[in-house]
Amino acid sequence: FMSKRLTLTASTLRVQPVENKGRIAAALRQNVWPLFASKRLMPPIHARFPLAEAARGHELMEAGTHIGKIILVV
Repeated sequence: FMSKRLTLTASTLRVQPVENKGRIAAALRQNVWPLFASKRLMPPIHARFPLAEAARGHELMEAGTHIGKIILVV
């Protein structure tokens, strides 16, 4: 993010009025999900584990040393 001077801001929908949640969901469907579908936007993946090794994935998550998603492959 630093190299392009971008800022990432997060929020929660829990406190938003219902009408705002609908508008936000529609904007996500229109503007963000297509970026994931086209693979122009991809979440970082730290590790993949077969379902039989879910405990290992959970241990990694609890350690808090990962950056990115921990995927369970089924």
